Amino acid sequence: MSRMNRRTFLKTTAAGAASLALAPALARRERRPNVVLILTDDQRWDGMSCAGHPFMKTPNMDRIANEGVRFANMFVTTSLCSPSRASYLSGLYAHTHNVMNNFTDYPVNLPSYHRRLQEAGYETAYIGKWHMGEQSDEKRPGFDYWASHKGQGKYFDTTFNVNGKRQLLKGYYTHRVTDLAVDWLNRAGARHRPFLLILGHKAPHCPYEPEPKYATVFDHTKIEKPPTANDYGEGKPEWVRQRVPTWHGIDGPLFGAKEYGKFVRTFLATQLSVDDSLGEIYSTLKKIGELDNTVLLYASDNGSMLGEHGAVDKRTMYEESIRVPLLVRYPAMIREPRVVNEMVSNIDVAPSIVDICGARPVRKVHGMSWKNLLLRKARGWRKSWYYEYNYEKEFPYTPNVRGVRTDEWKYIHYPNGDDQPDKYMAELYNLKDDPLETKNLIDSPEAKEKLKELKAELRRLQEKTGALPDKMPVNPEIKMELPEESIR
Repeated sequence: MSRMNRRTFLKTTAAGAASLALAPALARRERRPNVVLILTDDQRWDGMSCAGHPFMKTPNMDRIANEGVRFANMFVTTSLCSPSRASYLSGLYAHTHNVMNNFTDYPVNLPSYHRRLQEAGYETAYIGKWHMGEQSDEKRPGFDYWASHKGQGKYFDTTFNVNGKRQLLKGYYTHRVTDLAVDWLNRAGARHRPFLLILGHKAPHCPYEPEPKYATVFDHTKIEKPPTANDYGEGKPEWVRQRVPTWHGIDGPLFGAKEYGKFVRTFLATQLSVDDSLGEIYSTLKKIGELDNTVLLYASDNGSMLGEHGAVDKRTMYEESIRVPLLVRYPAMIREPRVVNEMVSNIDVAPSIVDICGARPVRKVHGMSWKNLLLRKARGWRKSWYYEYNYEKEFPYTPNVRGVRTDEWKYIHYPNGDDQPDKYMAELYNLKDDPLETKNLIDSPEAKEKLKELKAELRRLQEKTGALPDKMPVNPEIKMELPEESIR
């Protein structure tokens, strides 16, 4: 080989070696973003200090809000665990994905954002509470890694199916699933592939058991009942008044009036551990060099009433039941932290994730991608949305619910009372003037035109989403018992 040829050869070889050395780094920068979705159970939108909680401090939730976007008006389209979780995955309403109670599993062949990302080359993992198909802990399709359990799980010492091997994970639930998530992120980060992690927490679902270090943290905090605690349904449909002495009532058998303070303290205390967990996930992403290349989302499957309207639990269409947190951190699209006030919902998460990640869309979804909202482009965003809850025989004092919410108004319809006058089967609230939903305007002459408008909007949304009444028959097991005056 001539000197010139040898020199050229050596330069070419060195350049090639340098290119090979840089390839993983270039691939790392150019590949699609990771996604980490953290989902709690029953956390209300106001259960964070960044959302104005009066005394609970959530520094890690606040950090995500301060470095990204907090959606101030995030809602669920069915306020019940399994239907909502299926809507998160599919972008569909419950009447379409057909997970309408807490015992139905996610349909095997139903498209979802996690399967779209897996198709696009993502490494996928589900860790924690799945809560669809309660009797099975088997690995679900679309996940490369699986660590979950049957049913609700327990706050202490839960048996998990970890990729086909059942094992008792002793200790506090929140920390055990966090340990699994941290280990998986460390391994996934070393493989230089884009990854998706969904982490499902048990907290703050009842029965509430805080970890020992937080068990007494609020013992000296004065807990007052909400302003609507004595709102037992005056001016509301009869079923609302019937509910009060039952399981759903604030003074019902779930807990007595003397236990109210403990009920709220323990509910809040479980969320402190979740905040710690979020901090560990954040630190791990930073350590493996993937924090800023990750779409980090924090949300909840539904809200929970803590005495509002004299009730506990969820299922209803009151704000405390349907409104949940949504925090999103992704510096590539969020140039400065802010609060977004447009109304978004759980059916928007699937189309948003595949849109941001450039994966194949989930077709014919009911939700919308809020990618443009991150980019400050709100034109064409929704002005109203549809809510539904489908009767469960286990909870006979909550009938079917169909409703529509706009920025300032809410119309709630109970189809079990379709043969009765409006005031016995519906509620109408001016949220701007009455944010606590205490003055039912359903029979108000001044709101007559607004009622007509919202009824028409409800019908339009039902037609658009395939939820027309003739396709969604009312469960015959419930019959609203109305006061004598209604049949005079």
